[in-house]
Amino acid sequence: MNDQKKIRLVLAADHAGFELKEKIKASLLLQGFCIDDCGVHSAATANWAEFGAIAAAKVSADPQHKTGILVCGSGIGMSIVANKFRNVRAALCHDENAARLARSHNDANVLALGARLVDTATALRIVAVFLKTAFEGGRHQDRLDYLRDGVENKIH
Repeated sequence: MNDQKKIRLVLAADHAGFELKEKIKASLLLQGFCIDDCGVHSAATANWAEFGAIAAAKVSADPQHKTGILVCGSGIGMSIVANKFRNVRAALCHDENAARLARSHNDANVLALGARLVDTATALRIVAVFLKTAFEGGRHQDRLDYLRDGVENKIH
């Protein structure tokens, strides 16, 4: 994701992911990234689907918001809701290798993290790898084209 600091990163979390989202946001701001924080803004109980949808909609519709980071307790809920949106390829990653593969092979543009499954240091390393890894294209582009064109119409 070249020139990532010029692109606004969309962040969102539920109550379980609030603290980790805030630490990720602070780290990214120190690095000069522009952040669009879609919430939550406290640890009060919140609906992960709602906040994940707000962030994913921005990634889906707005060219200025090309990358998102979503955090909930497991990361599963956020990845499910994000992948409901056109042009969003959300990947749940628990380690740096998964983040590298999500970007290089799948051109993932939304990173989902589980705050109950990864510690802060690991999460920050995952985010760094996700943001610096470029999509390889080539044979991997064929798979993305398959998705873009609607998989429902291709299954016989």
